[in-house]
Amino acid sequence: MIDTTNKNILFVTHKRSQCGIYEYGGKITDVLTHSTAYHFIRAECASMDDLHQAIDTHKPALIIYNYHPSVLPWLATKLAPSFYKNNISSINIPQIGIIHEITQQISDTATGYGKKYFPGQITRLSNTLFDYYIAPDPTLLLQNPLVYKTGRLIPSYTNHFPAPEKPVIGSFGFGTPKKGFGKIVELVHKEFDEATIRFNIPSSDFADKDGKAAREIEDSCKAMLTKPGIDLVITHQFQDEKTMLDFLAQNTINVFLYEDTAGRGLSSTVDNAMAVQRPIAVSGSSMFRHILSVEPSVCVDRNSLKEIINNGFAPLQDLYDEWNAANLLWEYDRIVGSVLNRYQKPSVYKMGIVRTLQSRWNRFFSFPDKSFTWLRNSTKANDDDMRVDRSQQYSPVEIPAGSVLNRILDNTARELYRPAIEKLVKLVPVTMAKKIAEANVQQAFVFDTVMRFMPQYSDPKLLCVGSYEDTASMGLTKMGYVVEEIDPMLNYYLQEYYTKPSVKKNSYDIIFSTSVIEHDPDDESFIKCIEGLLAPGGVAVITCDYKDGWKPGDLKPEVDARFYTQDDLRSRLLNLMPSCRLVDEPQWDCEFPDFRYQDKYQYTFATFVVQKNK
Repeated sequence: MIDTTNKNILFVTHKRSQCGIYEYGGKITDVLTHSTAYHFIRAECASMDDLHQAIDTHKPALIIYNYHPSVLPWLATKLAPSFYKNNISSINIPQIGIIHEITQQISDTATGYGKKYFPGQITRLSNTLFDYYIAPDPTLLLQNPLVYKTGRLIPSYTNHFPAPEKPVIGSFGFGTPKKGFGKIVELVHKEFDEATIRFNIPSSDFADKDGKAAREIEDSCKAMLTKPGIDLVITHQFQDEKTMLDFLAQNTINVFLYEDTAGRGLSSTVDNAMAVQRPIAVSGSSMFRHILSVEPSVCVDRNSLKEIINNGFAPLQDLYDEWNAANLLWEYDRIVGSVLNRYQKPSVYKMGIVRTLQSRWNRFFSFPDKSFTWLRNSTKANDDDMRVDRSQQYSPVEIPAGSVLNRILDNTARELYRPAIEKLVKLVPVTMAKKIAEANVQQAFVFDTVMRFMPQYSDPKLLCVGSYEDTASMGLTKMGYVVEEIDPMLNYYLQEYYTKPSVKKNSYDIIFSTSVIEHDPDDESFIKCIEGLLAPGGVAVITCDYKDGWKPGDLKPEVDARFYTQDDLRSRLLNLMPSCRLVDEPQWDCEFPDFRYQDKYQYTFATFVVQKNK
């Protein structure tokens, strides 16, 4: 059993060196030292002996490793019993690895160990390094219960340098292959007659210690200069963070044209470049996938350098606001608390062991373990469903006299909202094809109702709760609307999101959620969060599985925590939202539900549309 009073968390990284992994670990621990929930202790280790000494000194409740095989090569398990005491298999406290070179496939197939935290229970299950993983990749789908993710960390910096009068195109990075420095020179020559190109290409202790590769890149780039108005300045000294940020801050634009296209983690160069709030241009490399979806695009495959410069930093502003120290500290506190909680309660621990065993089985057959999520359980829609098309238009259906928005979504509603269903099929055909046709009336109602209320707000702020493969959210995004999305497959549960430092209460004009609330074991905290997030005058549009007269113990799908009744909607939920009111007098009578699921469950869908008082 884990000692619940022990708040010591050991953060293990390698000895000081000139490498991005070391720099990342330093930035993270600088943030973690401000935690009030735990005592994070940084330990620079070069061997198992160093690690055991740190454990003996600090007696941590949990260990986090800033891991990459090239910088912690000694950190490995051995299958042979004779080596048991000389590797991390012998450390009987939870261990988490930060995996920098993360991909979706690696995340989906990662396995962990079961450990002897309780007498008589099993020890480690395989030769996998860690029990859990942290991926600093906000694009990751959370399809494996052993994998957590965080946003990025943008250093705090105030740019006091004036923008250059003559274009200055900057970049930096170690002299490792496929960094695309030559491509930057080519692109600048293509677009500019006068400009200065500035590169900082230091040597790396792990990849180019003697600096030979960096010098070869310099010679190659200089040989490419053909225009007299274009200057090239290349430096090779390793710069500390302040010097590097000053370097980036003095450029008109910072450009990174990596040639890697797959199988790599995210590049940390963007974190530093965003800190100075100058325009950024990138290639379409998967190492920049976390910023490739911003609009207007910062990818040189879609916009020229001049266009990206003219657009300024605005396309990246929301991400800049999100990836700050306060949010990252919240993420780590949340992750550590979640892992420790699994071992403080035997029932939770045993559930974790079952999931670990299932994860190992799935890894063998290359299937991701998705059992942890109660929201969505299908593959991600292809990219064609998510390409923005602002030419798309939609007018809400005409509501017949006597009809209301708080209603049953039955066959009559399916006919009424047929235009919305057809529009969603046109907007996101791949995802709509996966859905149960009779249930699409919910998505259609939500899409139509959000569009109906949109004109009431000058610049509506939208939030979708349970957004993974939510076609209403996808359709709105496809039309060019900005929708903030939360979903445990993508990031958080609603209740977690509500506590995030950057989340602004009383700020969302429209919050919508399609068939999510009935899956939440704690729907009362769910509905309270909705009320707390709504702006004065804001509207919440919610649909739910409904069967009037249902009571706990009655038949329901296993994935549902409950069916809703008139009493739930009229009294229980509404009473939890004292500042909200129903937008109309509801019509929730339904004697004969017309939706049948798995030939076993007969029920229907209801809508719950409320507005917050101004």
